Amino acid sequence: MELIIEAVGGEGDGIAPGPEFVPGALPGERLLARRVGDRHEIVEILEASLDRIEPVCPHVPACGGCALQHWAHAPYLAWKVARLGETLSRERIETEIRAPYAAPPGTRRRLALHARPGSGGVARLGYKTRRSWDLVDIRVCPIADPALEAALPGLKRLAAPLFESSKSAPTLHVTLTDTGLDIDITGVEARQGGLSADGRMRLAALAAEANLARVTLAGEAVYLARQPQVRLGPAQVNLPPGAFLQATVGAEDAMAALVTEAAAGATKIADLHCGVGTFTFRLAGIAPVVAADMSGPAVAALSAALAGAPGLKGVETQTRDLVRRPMLAMELKKIDVAVFDPPRAGAAEQAGEMGRSKLSRVIGVSCNPATFVRDARMLIDAGFRLDCVTPVDQFLWSPHIELVGVFSR
Repeated sequence: MELIIEAVGGEGDGIAPGPEFVPGALPGERLLARRVGDRHEIVEILEASLDRIEPVCPHVPACGGCALQHWAHAPYLAWKVARLGETLSRERIETEIRAPYAAPPGTRRRLALHARPGSGGVARLGYKTRRSWDLVDIRVCPIADPALEAALPGLKRLAAPLFESSKSAPTLHVTLTDTGLDIDITGVEARQGGLSADGRMRLAALAAEANLARVTLAGEAVYLARQPQVRLGPAQVNLPPGAFLQATVGAEDAMAALVTEAAAGATKIADLHCGVGTFTFRLAGIAPVVAADMSGPAVAALSAALAGAPGLKGVETQTRDLVRRPMLAMELKKIDVAVFDPPRAGAAEQAGEMGRSKLSRVIGVSCNPATFVRDARMLIDAGFRLDCVTPVDQFLWSPHIELVGVFSR
């Protein structure tokens, strides 16, 4: 059928009246499309948008990793910012939306690469196709740091021993650290004993051949040549296996600058969902910090790095589940600024306690505008004002947008 695209939806698909969803289409385009399941496939673009550009990756459009490489940068980024504004509007929240930070290509330091059996001593490795379990075996990845892209051949060899069980569907969680690549592998069938001793030995030998820093199987060490480390503000942190980091160093620095700017003048700070200390070490240069997270290994890594971090006002660490056991209003009574950076599910329980507290400022960092807006509404109803929001686009060419929001009484 012939379709005219009116908008781009939340998953990056073009939308025609109906609604009809067309991956790869842009607003204003007229095209011929055929229905495939609940979506359409472009047969021919009859009138292309002036904003359409040639994708930089040879794996587009098969690869599901990037949905929007065909869109020029300025309108693509404006669309993300507009979607954030629409999400705020749904909860009747008006605020200043500041100029966004956008990560450039070639800066991603974290990748999740799916592996499938291959041949000739190498596995197939890459990303799933959109809405499918099929795999695109990638040769290049323009979003990734060049060091990660250069490591792809070695990672394909590394994944080859992982298929002793036909039920294994491994994912290599690859992190570029200051001391080399850190790989945590999940999805290896464990019910039949997991990877054999011979398989582990082969995995370690291939890790050494690829000059990797560390390889773990669901957190269990298989190979360690160098302790993976990253610098977070004034601290050098030894990462536990599978530790969370912001996807790009540039976005981390931009978020940290926004958080510390908003926390200036604080007398005591709570850093909630602190992880390994992305914001903690920087905030502790302003005032004493209480840092809490449910991950014991992350909190232990943060605590161990404190001794080598100069100029800190003091950090108290807590391992606690802030969903089941949020920091209560009475525990926040000596704290004037709180920072929260929760998982995608948000921080509804903690937002309720912050609303009941005497905090003067709250700084929210979010990877999910929908749950951020829900939590923001709770804070606003409790007497806070959302002063501003800064969008952060670190998942380049995807529909995802992150943000830093600043609240005051």
